[in-house]
Amino acid sequence: MVQGEHRHFRSCNLCEAMCGLEIRTDERGRITAIRGDKDDPFSRGHICPKAVALQDIHDDPDRLRQPVRRRPDGTFEPIGWEEALDLAANGIRKLQEEHGRDSLALYLGNPNAHNYGSILFGPPLLRAIRTKNRFSATSVDQLPHHFAGYFMFGHMLLLPIPDIDRTDFLLVLGGNPAVSNGSLMTAPDIKKRLQAIRDRGGRIVVVDPRRTETARRADEHFFVRPGTDAFLLAALVHTVLDEGLGDLGHLADFTDGLDAVRHGLAGFTAEQAAPVCGISAEAIRRLARDFAAAPSAVCYGRMGVSTQEFGALCQWLVNVLNIVTGNLDRAGGAMFTKPAFDALAMRHNPGSFDRWRSRVRGLPEFGGELPVAALAEDMAEPGEGQIRGLFTSAGNPVLSTPNGRRLEKALEGLDFMVSIDIYINETTRHADVILPPTSALEHDNYDIIFHVLAIRNTVRFNETLYEPPQGALHDWQIYLELWRRLRRKLPAKERLSRFIMGKAGPHGLVDYGLRNGPFGKKGSGSPVGPLTLKKVKEHPHGIDLGPLEPCLPGRLFTQHKRLDLAPRLLVDDLARLADRRAELAAEDSLVLIGRRQVRSNNSWMHNYPRLMRGADRCTLLVHPDDARYLGLESEGHAEVTSRVGRIVAPVEISDEIMPGVVSLPHGWGHGRRGVRLQVANAHPGVSINDLTDEAMVDTLSGNAALSGVPVRVAPASANDSTRTEEAAGG
Repeated sequence: MVQGEHRHFRSCNLCEAMCGLEIRTDERGRITAIRGDKDDPFSRGHICPKAVALQDIHDDPDRLRQPVRRRPDGTFEPIGWEEALDLAANGIRKLQEEHGRDSLALYLGNPNAHNYGSILFGPPLLRAIRTKNRFSATSVDQLPHHFAGYFMFGHMLLLPIPDIDRTDFLLVLGGNPAVSNGSLMTAPDIKKRLQAIRDRGGRIVVVDPRRTETARRADEHFFVRPGTDAFLLAALVHTVLDEGLGDLGHLADFTDGLDAVRHGLAGFTAEQAAPVCGISAEAIRRLARDFAAAPSAVCYGRMGVSTQEFGALCQWLVNVLNIVTGNLDRAGGAMFTKPAFDALAMRHNPGSFDRWRSRVRGLPEFGGELPVAALAEDMAEPGEGQIRGLFTSAGNPVLSTPNGRRLEKALEGLDFMVSIDIYINETTRHADVILPPTSALEHDNYDIIFHVLAIRNTVRFNETLYEPPQGALHDWQIYLELWRRLRRKLPAKERLSRFIMGKAGPHGLVDYGLRNGPFGKKGSGSPVGPLTLKKVKEHPHGIDLGPLEPCLPGRLFTQHKRLDLAPRLLVDDLARLADRRAELAAEDSLVLIGRRQVRSNNSWMHNYPRLMRGADRCTLLVHPDDARYLGLESEGHAEVTSRVGRIVAPVEISDEIMPGVVSLPHGWGHGRRGVRLQVANAHPGVSINDLTDEAMVDTLSGNAALSGVPVRVAPASANDSTRTEEAAGG
């Protein structure tokens, strides 16, 4: 270290990996370096390029540092906190008094999951608003995981995690952990962990329409037709059961429904699946036999299999495959975490389904939320129950939900909108008032959610690096102030709850959770003794609490602690899958899929110069055969049209994408009027969600089907490279 330099340790909260950081600052407090924390027992010194964005976010001149109010001409002016909070609360109250509680919709973006203040203090505010029109990024991403977890294991947050550090066979469908560092599988330093599987003689097999960064590190890769993974998974399970390859092991004592699964999948043979998914029957049977024969194996299905019309079936069948081969709740298989702060045990509501439905299309509620694919239509359709206002927190649904152009138009007609956000982005530019919280380096944090999803049990607290400016508010303080204004007359119990939360703050709540968690008692197995927040703070690099351990049936939240292998809703949905077999096998249209990039995370990391360097990354990936047929040229431009919209994007020709499929990255589409993001606007790209179709959903769960959207592609001129418009008749 140079003289006057200081070191600070915390974990990165820009994606799910929780990589440990060493941040160095000079005598004036300026960041001089961000490196991986070599003493972090979980990430082991690994970081990805996104880590530098923590510095760029903090220093970003476009970041809001005080509340702003929208003027009649659409521009924004700064205002004080008291005025801003009153404006927000009064606007919400007035809207609901005039048009009913459900006239206001709520939308939560995924950065909330990375912020313990939002997780702990957001729910009381949302309950105080008392609207059924609650939406979040969940239903354009991982809702099918929660759906399967709720019906099989009794809790929507009880998700099996691949034990990749000990597995002998990793089967990946629709996921790219080499870029994401794991998703719903918190796994920093994933590339080394993947290589370790092969180094110890194990195998990695990837099934994906693109030869992804993960597929390049695998022993075998299969191209699969987008939207057909459920047929492949059904055939794998069928083969295991039909050939007697399965063994429930210790699960047999508390698992129900094996015969129902066997009966429901009777017609889903490898021969019938092959022409649909594009993988030969011989290869399907071999894959099933190899998986079942491995000493330990785990199937991991992610975004690509969730965001399709049979997303819930896919995630159910992933679990079924792991269970019938005896690979659930055992080392090297799919396991459950034992988080020091156990969010599942502290969450009194394990989940719910279909208690109410969206107004126009009747899509079902899950976990207190409606599918976000219904948001725009429930705003645009006049009549009783119309959504007339919106509250957003850390979200940008214009760029992250299907048919973003329709939502964008609907936002223009709202009576009132309030946003908690640090930017004037493509969505918040429509808000009447924006309430900006502190940046990540100006508040401390504890990763409540991602310890629940981690491949190893660890614990770490992140101290504040910079004291927030005078008068700034953290997310939890904004929630608390709005809660106070909206619910002035409270029942005694809720009044006491608000007092306790305000007095304790997130520190007190985390300390309570640690003391009452699985490592909070003497003899619990913690290497440093019973955990408290004070003790965790004494270990700035984090504490290793050990590998995942078998925990069933005790960890189940079902009524009788029994695992339901065959929930009725999911087994019945197999009929819908069977009805689509012939149509999908005959499908020959070009289809669109997304892709993830290591220097990006959804729509909010495009305003940082260090992450935006280099060649244009928002390209249309096209197979050489398709390019020749369509008349496309490398470095030329293509016009892509779907039922709902049209974009023009630069062409990238590569055989890493399978024929019949094109791909655009997610999160782009900047440069729109009124957006205050200078760097992003200079590299706008195009939004894949100007093409995705809100009418395409998994009708069982309501999750958006963003993968496999039918499109038409044709050459376009270079000077048309940034123009986007609605398709005729869209």
